[in-house]
Amino acid sequence: MMRGNNFVLILLFFFRMQVREAQNTDVKVGIVTDVGRENSDITLLCISMSLSDFYSSHPETRTRLITTIVDSKNDVVLSAAAALDLITNKEVKAILGPWTWMQAQFMIEMGQKSQVPTVSHSATSPFLASIRSQYFFGATYDDSSQVHAIKAIIELFMWREVAPAYVDNTFGEGILPSLTNALQEINVRIPYRTVIYPNATDDEISVELLRMMNLPTRVFVVHIAKLLGSRFFAKAKEIGMMKQGYVWILTNSIADDLSIMNETEIETMEGVLGVKTYFPRSEELETFKSRWKKRFPNSDLSVYGLCAYDATTALALAIEEAGTSNLTFVKTDAMRDMSELQGLGVSQYGPKLVQALSRVRFKALAGDFQFINGQLHPSVFEIVNVDGRGGRTIGFWKKEHGLLKNLEQKPATTTTSSTWQDRLRPIIWPGDTMSVPKGWEIPTNGKRLRIGVPTNNGFKQFVKATRDPITNSTIFSGFCIDYFEAVIQAMSYDVSYDFIPFEDVNYDTAIYQVYLGLEYDAMVADTTMSANRSMYVDFSLPYTPSGIGVVVPVEESVKRSSIIFLTPLTLELWVISLLSFFIIGLVVWVLEHRVNPDFDGSVKYQISTIFWFSFSIIAFAPRERVLSFWARLVVIIWYFLVLVLTQSYTASLSSLLTSQQLDSTITSMNSLLAKGEPLVAIVLQQSSLGCLVNPTVRTRSGEHDRDIPLRRVSFPNRRLQESGFSDANLVTYGSAENCDDLLSKGPQKGGISAAFMEVPYVKLFLGQYCNKYKMVETPFKFNGLGFVFPIGSPLVADVSRAILQVQESNKVTQLKNAWFKKIDESCPDPFTNPDPHSSVSFRQLGIDSLWVLFLAAAIVCAIALGNFVFRFLKENPNQRNLRELWERFLQPDRNSYINERLPLRFTRVNGINKAGRR
Repeated sequence: MMRGNNFVLILLFFFRMQVREAQNTDVKVGIVTDVGRENSDITLLCISMSLSDFYSSHPETRTRLITTIVDSKNDVVLSAAAALDLITNKEVKAILGPWTWMQAQFMIEMGQKSQVPTVSHSATSPFLASIRSQYFFGATYDDSSQVHAIKAIIELFMWREVAPAYVDNTFGEGILPSLTNALQEINVRIPYRTVIYPNATDDEISVELLRMMNLPTRVFVVHIAKLLGSRFFAKAKEIGMMKQGYVWILTNSIADDLSIMNETEIETMEGVLGVKTYFPRSEELETFKSRWKKRFPNSDLSVYGLCAYDATTALALAIEEAGTSNLTFVKTDAMRDMSELQGLGVSQYGPKLVQALSRVRFKALAGDFQFINGQLHPSVFEIVNVDGRGGRTIGFWKKEHGLLKNLEQKPATTTTSSTWQDRLRPIIWPGDTMSVPKGWEIPTNGKRLRIGVPTNNGFKQFVKATRDPITNSTIFSGFCIDYFEAVIQAMSYDVSYDFIPFEDVNYDTAIYQVYLGLEYDAMVADTTMSANRSMYVDFSLPYTPSGIGVVVPVEESVKRSSIIFLTPLTLELWVISLLSFFIIGLVVWVLEHRVNPDFDGSVKYQISTIFWFSFSIIAFAPRERVLSFWARLVVIIWYFLVLVLTQSYTASLSSLLTSQQLDSTITSMNSLLAKGEPLVAIVLQQSSLGCLVNPTVRTRSGEHDRDIPLRRVSFPNRRLQESGFSDANLVTYGSAENCDDLLSKGPQKGGISAAFMEVPYVKLFLGQYCNKYKMVETPFKFNGLGFVFPIGSPLVADVSRAILQVQESNKVTQLKNAWFKKIDESCPDPFTNPDPHSSVSFRQLGIDSLWVLFLAAAIVCAIALGNFVFRFLKENPNQRNLRELWERFLQPDRNSYINERLPLRFTRVNGINKAGRR
């Protein structure tokens, strides 16, 4: 690198002499910079080349810029004095520079008062825009313009926490408001900030890095200058913070200087990501780079040099447009008697130059150049990954489309299925790995997680606390504890934790303690997830489903007695069946008694035959033969009807005698309200359900402040009250045994009609008392039981993934078998095999189930009797009165049956004879 100040001054001197030779109007321009600084020397050379190129390509111009360089020596006071001298003594019409925001702040105020525009090519702090001076123009991109590119990177890899590290001055602090707002838009937390003093020693840097190392966040955004940044990363690598798992994102304050860093500095930053100012490729830019290499082979061109080149060109164009009139400063007599600072003259040229600068627009080395409200606004940033050769381009950020591999790449229409590989090229992370860091980890030398666990849980199967008699410590067990330990084992890294018991504290208070972070870092219990609680804490995925179930007492729906065999059929069906037996027997007798000797005999014998034939069909085939066609048809229909009736009766009676028929008069929550049941119970008093409110509020009474405890509003209470239950009808209970006692007593004896409890508790409760109660409805739905963490905790995502792994394994079944085994062995498994009879009421068979068969039998009987009467009357046309017909009806007619069969036999015989004759 060529640092010779004399060379720069000589070069500018020769350029000035060339300008003087031309007979054009000279316009004085001041340059305030830190002469001798690496980037400062580069910018001075670029300013010189810009003027030379501009006037050689525009020989027709009427103006020439005459530059005066003042060395501010990296000092705010000296830079202000330099500007004052340039305006007061040199009467410059514009100032290029200064280098830093702190130097520029006073100069902008001075330029506003004297109407001398300041064009800065290196001051990038967003605070400069807040000054709102029309006489300040930022010819570089301010630091806030890159925060959206940083946000896009963090959002792409779904990191949930980011810690910024910045230098403790206005340059470092300038980016924080924009960065914080951008990260809030994607719900990313900033748990802490690391501030590095500008003159910090290596030991002070190491102390800050060790503090960062001992905290779980592993994603850092670094916004410091190049020289301090080199020392910062050297120490980070020394203490082991450049290994796998760490993420470093550089702002362009360092990323833009990667090209001028040496090999040792680059080596300490390998794997780091950076947001770099992007200059689109153009023939002009490539030509300028080539010329630079030829003239200054030992010096690398920097971003600040290109910005200085474009800023100088813009100023030359504006001065040419503003013309040469009114190149004077005006001082009143009163100003001449004041001090130098108070008596600043006012440039008459300034307003015209400001208007000209606002209209300047041209194709610059950095792309399209145009001031919008005094600032340049970039639309593209380059994303680089530091390797051994410097910054390797892995993608770009565009204002319209976000992250892209190539600028020519078409943005994806949907992002639901896209991955980071679709947006960026391969990345080598710190530690020389291709695996994407998860963004946080529990430090091995950090503090252990403090996990709150209740000791007074009503259902010990979920959380059980016992006291070790030797160590006097609390030992926790239960389904929730074992499930949490299984989840921790399924995670890809170790998590150190301690269970901390809390006694006589309801779940809402414990959740509020997690929110405050003073006593607990997490909570493991049978905690129900709710919208209100999610305002204070984050929940993992649910590890068991949940809801509110209505549990009611049950009793035998059918009383056992000596006449229980009559219960399967309704009285209506019994009567119709008995009448049908008699009617069918009578119809068969009418059709058969004249032709069938089995139905003939004395009156007493024939009556007994009628009943015998009908009822014997139930158990076996009757001994009496049926000869006539119509009688056989009637018997066939009757056989089928009796078969269906007897099978249905047998099944119903078997169910009555062998199974419990449990039923309840309460079938839903609405039936409770309709019946006006006086008392119902709600979930456990220390239950996991509730509506979280602040424990106390401050209120003013008279002249004194006092703490008023807020009443805890239970979520089921509120929902039940909204459904129509009065608060006086709601009772709380503390255990399963307490609930059983209240339900057994009933409302008449000071008990309750129904109990509302969460579904996991219902299953446990019914597993113990399945013969006494049942769940009839789940009127309220919830999201399930989950583990509790502070809002924004990165553990939530990893724990949730581990819960999915546990749920997809057989571990859950093992845990359920271990903790939810049947207390009463006669009860079915409440999780896997509920008793189908425990919730099904017995239903008697009625005529509505068999009326089609009875109707079919009646129709056949009617047709058969009609046919018999028609034929009987036809055969006895001479019988004149009913008495004679009745006497004729009672007489046997054996020939009638024989005559019906003879034609068939004769035809068959004739057929055979004819066949024989053939």
